[in-house]
Amino acid sequence: MEKNLTSGGIARTVLGFSLPYLLSYFLQTLYGMADLFIIGQFNGVESTTAVSIGSQVMHMLTVMIVGLAMGGTVTIGHEVGAGRLDDAGRYVGNTVTLLLSVALLSMALLLSASGHVVTLLNTPVEARAETLSYLRICFIGIPFITAYNVLSAVFRGLGDSRSPLVFVLIATVCNIALDYILIGGLGMGARGAALGTTLSQGISVIAALVMMRRTGSAINLGRNAFRPSRGHIREILRIGAPVAFQDGFIQISFILVTVIANRRGLEDAAAVGIVEKIITFIFLVPSTMLSTVSAVGAQNIGAGKGGRARKTLWLSTAVAVIWGLLAILIMALWKEDIIGLFTTSRNVVLLGAGYMSSYILDTVTAGIHFCFSGYFCAIGKSYISFIHNAVSICLLRLPVAYIASIRFPGTLFPMGLAPLLGSSLSVMICIAFYIHLRRKETRQGSPG
Repeated sequence: MEKNLTSGGIARTVLGFSLPYLLSYFLQTLYGMADLFIIGQFNGVESTTAVSIGSQVMHMLTVMIVGLAMGGTVTIGHEVGAGRLDDAGRYVGNTVTLLLSVALLSMALLLSASGHVVTLLNTPVEARAETLSYLRICFIGIPFITAYNVLSAVFRGLGDSRSPLVFVLIATVCNIALDYILIGGLGMGARGAALGTTLSQGISVIAALVMMRRTGSAINLGRNAFRPSRGHIREILRIGAPVAFQDGFIQISFILVTVIANRRGLEDAAAVGIVEKIITFIFLVPSTMLSTVSAVGAQNIGAGKGGRARKTLWLSTAVAVIWGLLAILIMALWKEDIIGLFTTSRNVVLLGAGYMSSYILDTVTAGIHFCFSGYFCAIGKSYISFIHNAVSICLLRLPVAYIASIRFPGTLFPMGLAPLLGSSLSVMICIAFYIHLRRKETRQGSPG
C-alpha cells in the first residue's frame, strides 16, 4: 500500500501520483454535477436552485473535512518518507479517530440547525422547502462523507493515489444510477438527489474498508494505533486545522456570493449556482496539483529532500497555469452551450454566461496560489495558506462582489471579477512568503 515518492524523475512522480488523483476529483465532481444535471431534466428552476444551494453547503463541509484530513496526509507522508512506519501507523489511527469524532458532532449540530441554515442563505421562497429537505438528508450522511475522505487521505499519505480512484468510481456509478431512479423514476426531486448522494457515499466507504483490509501494508494498524494520542492529534491539527479553516473560509465566501445573488432573484441565484458548479469542475486540475505538491512534497521533506519538494512545486504550477489558459479558451468558445446543459431557461443561460466570462479568468491565478498552498502544507506551514486566503477574501473578493451586485443589477459580469482580484493578491502574498522562507533557509544553511 505504501509507495515511495522520494526517488525517480520528478515529472514521472508527479504524473504518476496526480493522474489517479485528478480522475478521482473528476469523478467526485461528476457525481456532484450529475445531481444538478439530472434535477434540471426532470424538475423546474425551484428544484435546480435547491440542489445548487444545498450542494454548496455540502461542498463547504466536504472541503473542510478534506482540509482537516490533510493534516493526516502530510504527517503520514513525513513519517513514511523518513522510514518511521510505527509512527506513520499512529498517525493513520489518530486521523481516523479525530475525523470521525468531528463528523458525528457536526452531524448532530447541523441537523438541529438546518432550518436556520436555509434562512441564513437567503434561499428564495420558492426553493426553501426543497433546500431544507436536501440538507437534512445530506447532514445525516456526514459520517459517510467523512469516512470516505479520511480513508482517501490515509492512502494518499502512504503514496497511493490509485485506490481512492476506485472508491470514487464506485460512488459515481451508484450516484448517477440512484439519481435517475429517485429523481426521474420516483419523482423525489431534491430529496432524491440528496438520498442518492448519501447512499452512494456509504457504498464507497464499504468498498474502501474492504480494499484496505485486503491490501498488505508494513504499517501496524492494531488497536493501539487508534487510541487518541495528544501529541499525534496536536500535530495533525497543527497542519490540518489551518487548511480546514482556510477551505471553510473560501467556501463561506462562495456561499456569501450566492446569498448576494439570491437577493437579486431566482434566475440570478440559479445562474450563479450553475457557474459555481462548473468552476468547481474546472478547478479540478489546480486542486489536484495542490494535493500532489502536499503529498509528494511531504514525503520528500520527511526524507530531507527539500530541493525535490520545490521542483515538485514549480512543475505543478506550470501544469496549473497551462490548464488555466486552456480553460479560458474553452469557455470563450462554448460557455453558453455548457451552461445550457444545466437549465432550459434562456435568461439563466445569458446571466450565467456573463458571470462565467469574467470568473474563468481566475483559473490561472488561482492555480498558482493553489500550488503554493500545497507546498506550504508539505513543509508544515499551512497557516500561510490560511493567511493569504483570509486577506484576499476579506479585502477584495467579498467587497468587490457585493459592490458589483449593487452597482450593476442587470449583469453578473462585474461580480465575476472579484475572484480574479482576490487570487491576484493571494499570489503576491504567497511569493513574498516563499522568498522570505528561502532566504531564511539560506541564512541557516538548511539542506536541500
